[in-house]
Amino acid sequence: MQIRNIVYFVAAGAIALAGCGQPSAPARNAQKPDRPVLDPQTSVAGIRAAGAQFESAVEVHPLRDPAVEGLLKQAHEAEAQAQPAQALSDVRKALAIAPNSPDLLQYQAELLIETGDWQQGAASAQKSYEIGPKVGALCARNLETLVQARSTLGDDSGAAQAREQAAGCKVPAAARY
Repeated sequence: MQIRNIVYFVAAGAIALAGCGQPSAPARNAQKPDRPVLDPQTSVAGIRAAGAQFESAVEVHPLRDPAVEGLLKQAHEAEAQAQPAQALSDVRKALAIAPNSPDLLQYQAELLIETGDWQQGAASAQKSYEIGPKVGALCARNLETLVQARSTLGDDSGAAQAREQAAGCKVPAAARY
């Protein structure tokens, strides 16, 4: 009887010690509970609104190859039909023709975010910002994309930095006397 009691105590102790191990690693796609999950379509709408509501005395618009214009038109039509993957394909074809077009890179960034690829969306917006105009609606869209993507990816300091830079996108009109 006494050996049986000892076996029970040893078994109970082993079970208790098993619970004292290392905690399991969080799942790779687990979100921090205090971080809101952003809806990609809502984020893209916010990004585009940042550019649409932006008042600047200076706007820079590119001259474009007609082939790029055709691909861009196709991309907009595909996006309007809720086919962001097809739109992204068309924009990538346009970027093959005009690889350093900041507005195409920004459109690609928005489509990447719309498809849930926040990391690549941020990279495309960053490149657009680096080679594009530092003023106007495109600048505002670049930086709002970075704010949204970095916030979603947990880079709060990067989001705050992009938010601060966005104020520089606005160029007031010259005073006329």
